[in-house]
Amino acid sequence: MAVQEQALDDVVACAQNWRALAGLHARIEQRLERALQAAHRLSVVEYSVLELLSRQERWHMRMQQLADAVVLSQSATTRLVARLEEQGLLSRYLCENDRRGIFTEVTESGLSLLEQARPTHDQALREAMHDAEQLPEFSRLVGALRDQPA
Repeated sequence: MAVQEQALDDVVACAQNWRALAGLHARIEQRLERALQAAHRLSVVEYSVLELLSRQERWHMRMQQLADAVVLSQSATTRLVARLEEQGLLSRYLCENDRRGIFTEVTESGLSLLEQARPTHDQALREAMHDAEQLPEFSRLVGALRDQPA
């Protein structure tokens, strides 16, 4: 019986931790969204795509890799990339070795917008983390995030 009670306690603790993580994520994402939209007319996921692609060799990725990295469906990623491509921030091209593969690449305009938006993003993130750290339900989690090496 004690083993079952411990297992139940572990599940309850895991669920509480998951809810805290989900709540912290939502608070931070909302803060980032407001800041990026107000200053750069850029969503969090658009910023994330530009930032992710900027860190890749030759600034590109396969569409499926990008979808996995930003946790969107293939169709949602295609719509997002098309929207950013219309704005001149990304481009797409066929893979030379595999004609079924499509690469997405950040353009110079995309890199420029990213560099303009990065300070806004970073400041909003710092503020969101600081505010969350003041709340008992998030303070331990924020501390754990801050203590992790990059």
